[in-house]
Amino acid sequence: MPQGKPEYVPEDGLTTRARRNRPLLVVHTGPGKGKSTAAFGLALRAWNQGWPIGVFQFVKSAKWRIGEETALKVLGESGEGGTVAWNKMGEGWSWIQRPGSDADHAADAREGWEQIKRDLAAETYRLYVLDEFTYPMKWGWVDVDDVVATLGARPGNQHVVITGRDADPRLLDAADLVTEMTKVKHPMDRGQKGQKGIEW
Repeated sequence: MPQGKPEYVPEDGLTTRARRNRPLLVVHTGPGKGKSTAAFGLALRAWNQGWPIGVFQFVKSAKWRIGEETALKVLGESGEGGTVAWNKMGEGWSWIQRPGSDADHAADAREGWEQIKRDLAAETYRLYVLDEFTYPMKWGWVDVDDVVATLGARPGNQHVVITGRDADPRLLDAADLVTEMTKVKHPMDRGQKGQKGIEW
């Protein structure tokens, strides 16, 4: 896009401004690090614009305290930018499934998705961060077709960013912006575990 101008302008009857301000469905996927980090960076931009933000984390435990949560909550309460609501759906799984807990986690994920649907219908937020939401879809806890249909029909000017590995092709097809994070090198390749200030 030389000089910030799109190479293609569709004949959709929209003005440049109307086309520019359409709400986006964004997906950050792939095996590399930085999917959630990029989404929270987007949330910072939204906060600066005064947008109300809803964060929904699907596989991070309520016990975990990640840096972005603390920072965005403080910013949200500062009165300077937009408000921030932070929701953790379930007890946390990451990529390791624990025997005997499927039903509870599936129910928590489904309830989380139902809450998002209610918020979308009410136009509660301007930006939704659905962190690691690809996993409940991958594991069959949340119906992908329902997600795609609901997000495609969302009212108003609500932007949604979804993060997580292995995004379903139907979700990718529906998205306006897809970024795939690829790993070239990672400290874990040399046996180094995650550390404060970098991973959380």
